[in-house]
Amino acid sequence: EKKDGRYLRREFSYAKFQQTMILPDNVDKEKITAKVENGVLNIELPKLSEQETKKAQKLIEIH
Repeated sequence: EKKDGRYLRREFSYAKFQQTMILPDNVDKEKITAKVENGVLNIELPKLSEQETKKAQKLIEIH
C-alpha cells in the first residue's frame, strides 16, 4: 500500500519454494527453459513433433 509515494508496508518472502510437476509425453525435456524477469518465473515446455512423440512410444507385448 502506498501513501504519498512511499510504502507503508512491504512484505517479501525469502522462504524456499519447490513445485513438482509430471510432464506429458509430448514435451521435449531436453529443450525446457526457465527464466525470471521482474519477479515472474517463466517456464517454456516445447512440444515434440507428432513423429518424435510416436518414436518415444514403446510397445510392450503381454503373453
